[in-house]
Amino acid sequence: MPSSYPNSYYAATSRYQITNSPLPQKLEVETCIIGAGYAGLMTALGLIERGHESVAIVEKNKVGFGCSGRNGGFVFGGYSLGPKALINQVGEDKARDLYQLTKSAVDLIRHRVAQYEIDCDLVGKGVIWANWFNDQQFLLQEKAFMQDKMGLDWTYLSPEQLKEQIKSERYHGGLFEPNAMHFHPLNYALGVAQAITQQGGQIFEDCEVLDIDYQSAEKTVKTAQGNISAKNVVLSGGGYLGDLCKPVARSILPIATYVMATEPLGDRLKDFINTEAAIYDTRFAFDYYRALTDTRILWGGHIHANTNKPKNLDYLLKKDLAKVFPELQNLKVEYDWQGWMAYARHQMAQIGQVAPGVWYGIGFGGHGVAPTTAAGEVLAEAISDQGDSYKQFEPWGLPWNGGPFGPAAAQLSYWWYQLKDYLKEKLQ
Repeated sequence: MPSSYPNSYYAATSRYQITNSPLPQKLEVETCIIGAGYAGLMTALGLIERGHESVAIVEKNKVGFGCSGRNGGFVFGGYSLGPKALINQVGEDKARDLYQLTKSAVDLIRHRVAQYEIDCDLVGKGVIWANWFNDQQFLLQEKAFMQDKMGLDWTYLSPEQLKEQIKSERYHGGLFEPNAMHFHPLNYALGVAQAITQQGGQIFEDCEVLDIDYQSAEKTVKTAQGNISAKNVVLSGGGYLGDLCKPVARSILPIATYVMATEPLGDRLKDFINTEAAIYDTRFAFDYYRALTDTRILWGGHIHANTNKPKNLDYLLKKDLAKVFPELQNLKVEYDWQGWMAYARHQMAQIGQVAPGVWYGIGFGGHGVAPTTAAGEVLAEAISDQGDSYKQFEPWGLPWNGGPFGPAAAQLSYWWYQLKDYLKEKLQ
């Protein structure tokens, strides 16, 4: 039975219709990509832009069905693993190179939106990192660190300057990242998919992959509709990969995150959010939100190892919103939804080769718009024999996710960081 998108603001406001033919019983391509989220789409587009003419994507559900079409829409550099941890693990030079991949990806996203005329409400007005804690020295240290180590010039916002843009007593200044953006993530995914098919790439939706025979030079991707023979296979199913290719599947945990969209506020919006920048805060368990073009507030937060949707999700997110904007505690929520991110134990994006001609781009851990674009470029480069930058990700590999103990361990870690946030707030 064909799948459909979950009920979300993004699904309700999508502007594209992807038309594709059913998969034939037998299909031969140069590269078969599993998963039509950002990682798969960007790999396909990267290959096509390098001259490849034989690329197919198979997707169990719909283009952008998972977190690629459900996320907060933030577009900025970095990985789920923070830059300080990157430096600690691989040194300053390699960490800067890795971060630069995502910085370049932000520029590439901006370029592609213009090049392919993608209608995705792109707002290039930056992102604000709002300080939840009363500690200006922290902000100044972070600004200096990002300048010295990553070459990024973030702007310090004093508490008074921030309050002009975010009308809340909750925050204590912030940092502004000017090169960042935000957009409608599902329309972006669908716009990229359209660009792929217009240039000869094939996308097969509602096509579940059952098994992959990747031991021989010619790989076989077995699906519910037919078989695909390919020289290269790319695994990019995110939190929805399932059990395909055990070494990759056993390295990730599907983790749920939550988003809502309020009713439109109209002219009242600027009484609360007087900026076109997207916003997130300095806690580990942070909120993230932004004003939408139709004057709604899109608000996200929380993660949970239990992938079932909470019955009181709108209440949980409205409670978070009211901590920042108490006057909006009775604001109506018109959409709420969840998505499954793919987390690795080391928190770093997983990009590489599990066997000759069998590639993976997965494990972006809730920080995936720019890193998935970087992954697509890295993988397209490798498949095209144009470079081996994927080797920069080899230090992290594909560690076991803990099996049945993994979700519990992940949830305990999250609660521990929430407790640290709570204690820091109470002791300030």
